[in-house]
Amino acid sequence: MMRRASFLLLGLSTLAAPWVVSGRARAQGAGAGAGEPSGRLVLYTSQLEPDAARTVEMFRQRHPQVQVEWIRGGTNQILPRLRAEIAAGAPRADVLLLADSLTFEGLKKEGLLRPSPEVDIAGTPADRHDPGRSYFGTKLLTTGIVMNTRAPFTPKSWADLLRPEARNLTAMPSPSVSGAAAIHVQAVAQTPGLGWAYWEKLGAAGLQPRGGNGAVMQAVAGGERAFGIVVDYMPIREAAKGAPVRFIVPEEGASAITEPAAILKSSQNPRAAAAFISFLLSRPGQELAASQGFLPADPAVAPPAGFPDPKTLRLLPFDAARASAEAEADLKKFNQIMGQ
Repeated sequence: MMRRASFLLLGLSTLAAPWVVSGRARAQGAGAGAGEPSGRLVLYTSQLEPDAARTVEMFRQRHPQVQVEWIRGGTNQILPRLRAEIAAGAPRADVLLLADSLTFEGLKKEGLLRPSPEVDIAGTPADRHDPGRSYFGTKLLTTGIVMNTRAPFTPKSWADLLRPEARNLTAMPSPSVSGAAAIHVQAVAQTPGLGWAYWEKLGAAGLQPRGGNGAVMQAVAGGERAFGIVVDYMPIREAAKGAPVRFIVPEEGASAITEPAAILKSSQNPRAAAAFISFLLSRPGQELAASQGFLPADPAVAPPAGFPDPKTLRLLPFDAARASAEAEADLKKFNQIMGQ
C-alpha cells in the first residue's frame, strides 16, 4: 500500500461469464436508465493481490452482469501505465483504487477524474471523501506511534517524543519513500499546536527518518529504537504474533491515508464504476475491508482486533488540496530540517 516496488498483475473476473465482451455490450453497460449495471468494468488497483481478487468476487456476487478486469500494481507503476494509455488516446481503466488522496488530487487538477455524485457513500463520513465527489476514501490507514514495550515511558501525545528520555530514540519512514509518511509530515505541519515547529524540535531531538515503515518496525521491535512513527497495521499485527511492540494513537490524533477510489472521466462504463465504488463504501464492502485487516472508513463497522475504535478515533486535520499543491516544497523543507 505504501510506495514500494511492485509488479503489474492482470486479474480476470471469472464468475458467471467471460470478461471479454464486445464494444456494444460495454456501451450498453454505460447507458442510462433503470436496472442492473452490466458490461465490462476495468479496475486499476494497488490493493494486495488476494484483497483485489476477493473485492472483485464480492462485487460480482451483487452485480453478476458486470464483468471485471483488474490490473494490480504499485501506484508508481499504475500511473505511468495510465498516462501512456492517455497519451495514446486509449485509456482503459474505469476505476482507480490507489493508496492516497494526494495522487487523486493531482489527477483531479489535470481534469482526469469524473465527479460522481451518484456514488452512494452509505455510512462513511462525508469528510472521508473529496468535497466535489471526484474521489472517495474507502478505508483508513492511520499513522501513530509504535513503542517497544521496554521503552523508558509510554507516550500519550506527539509532544511526548520531545521528552529528554526519548532523545535519539525515535525513528520514522522517509517521506521520500513512504506515501503515508509524506502525508503524516504535512498533516502535522497543518495542525495547530504542532506545525513545522514540531518537526524542527523533533529533528533537534535526534529523529532519524529511514527507508520505509518496515525498517522502522524492525528498529523498534529489535530494540534499536524505543519509538517509531508508523502505519497502524504493522505493529498491531506484529504485536498479535508476540512482538514486543505496542501501537498508540496520540491524544492530538493520527494522520491517515484513505485508499481512495475514483472514476476516470474517460470511463466507458461509469454506471458500473459507480456501482463498484458504492459497493466499497457499503456495509458489506466496509466489513470486507475490516476482514482484510484494515480500519473501515465507516465508523459503525467493527474494526479488526487490536485496531483503534473508529467511533472515537481522532484524526489530524488534513487539507488534501493544499497538501498536493505544497508537496514538493514541504518535502524539501522537511529534508532540510532533518539534514538530509
